[in-house]
Amino acid sequence: MLELYQAEGCPHCEKVRQKLSDLGVSYVAHNPRQPGGMGGDVRNEVTYQELTAGGEDQIPFLVDTDREVTMYESDDIVEYLEEHYA
Repeated sequence: MLELYQAEGCPHCEKVRQKLSDLGVSYVAHNPRQPGGMGGDVRNEVTYQELTAGGEDQIPFLVDTDREVTMYESDDIVEYLEEHYA
């Protein structure tokens, strides 16, 4: 299962969502905080704690539970999706 920690209005998150859509991949979206760099207003304390448990306060953050992979950086995520889900 893919989980994407993201924020609406974030262009980096949009890039990842678009790739997921283009590939027809199902995923669960979490919206832990508002966009605006690190320190955006927290919207959901539980998912925010899950986000920061990955080591950073940064979105987008992808969790691939099937492959036990976590990653930040939209370009890296898009490349990973193309490699494993295309």
